[in-house]
Amino acid sequence: MYRRDGVKRVTILDGAYLVDPQALEQAVGGLGPQVSWFADMTEVIRHAPQSRELGARAVALAAERGVGRVALDDVQLCAPMLPSTILCAGSNYLSHNAEKAGSDTSGKEPEFFLKTADCVVGPHDEIVHDPVLTRKLDGEVELGVVIGKPGRHIPRERALEHVFGYTIVNDVTARDRQVRFRPDGSSWYELGRGKVFDTSAPLGPYIVGAEEIPDPQGLGIRSWVNGELRQNSNTAQMIWSVAELVHVFSINLTLRPGMVIITGTPSGTAWSTDKELGGKWSGGNGIVPASGYLRPGDLIECEVDGIGRLRNRVAGA
Repeated sequence: MYRRDGVKRVTILDGAYLVDPQALEQAVGGLGPQVSWFADMTEVIRHAPQSRELGARAVALAAERGVGRVALDDVQLCAPMLPSTILCAGSNYLSHNAEKAGSDTSGKEPEFFLKTADCVVGPHDEIVHDPVLTRKLDGEVELGVVIGKPGRHIPRERALEHVFGYTIVNDVTARDRQVRFRPDGSSWYELGRGKVFDTSAPLGPYIVGAEEIPDPQGLGIRSWVNGELRQNSNTAQMIWSVAELVHVFSINLTLRPGMVIITGTPSGTAWSTDKELGGKWSGGNGIVPASGYLRPGDLIECEVDGIGRLRNRVAGA
């Protein structure tokens, strides 16, 4: 999505250009009234596969007529969607579990918490560092799964049929709000205040259709802070696969078009170097240990193979 004349528009990435179906229809016609779906990403998702076919027609027509296209470098992208609900699976990589203080359920089942559309910001938007909320702001690169087909009690073997596509989400976390210790030294997580706050879910830059990523369990996943490689893994290292997470979350809720599941993060977070909160640095895969948590001015970049790179600068409150 990008903003045109103060209004957000759904577009289709075509090489170095964005194709705007609504602008194309206004200029030359040929797409019909269904082009109105492209005013809202959830409508595009809800009307798939027809919207995919319409999008392909728009790309071909834009190339033929030379209109309805805008250079990607000339616009600032918005978050590609504002999910109705973000279903979050914590502790889903063994490497991340090994680097942190574990809760009672770490590694035994997906840690289930929620974020909302109020947490979402787009690529290049700022992550706000609010010292009243936290002194230990951390980032986590995660594969985001965009639900396309509704369902409840979805079996694992049919789960990927309910996926519209994939994106990137940075699960920004207030570690000093998340981690709590009991008198005996054991820990538990407060996943409300530790995870759900303004700008805690940068999302984007694109949604890539599921047909372009037939196997979500073979994607490289990485993050950088100020150019230093902090996380470097592969979605093959998930404890619970995308299909298993779709199945598990559908037991609790009817999954609906426009919901997003985020799937956990690998090792390399700043938490791993924080002994006060039970961190245990392990390294590997060329990653660099954090010298501290995120601070105003830092640039955090999150990347998943086949989707792109999500960049956000940290700013003071």
